[in-house]
Amino acid sequence: MRKNTLTFIMFVLIGMLAGTIIGELLSQVPMLAFLTRSTDLEWAPSADLGILKYDLHFWFKINLASILGIAAALWIYRKL
Repeated sequence: MRKNTLTFIMFVLIGMLAGTIIGELLSQVPMLAFLTRSTDLEWAPSADLGILKYDLHFWFKINLASILGIAAALWIYRKL
C-alpha cells in the first residue's frame, strides 16, 4: 500500500472514531468509565480582511479511548 498524507489522515480519523465508539460502548462498565471522561478542545480562527471574511470553528471532544484508537491506527499505519 502506498503511504501518503491522505492515507495517514484517514488512519488517524478512523482510529479516533473507532476509539470513541469503543469507549462509549465500554462506558456501561463501571471499572472502565475512566475511558470516557472527555476534554473539549476548540479552535476558532476568524478574520475580516475587508474583501474577505471567514469564520471557522473546529471542536474536538477527545477522551482516553480515542487517544488509544489513534495510537492503534498509527501503529497499523507504520506496519503497512
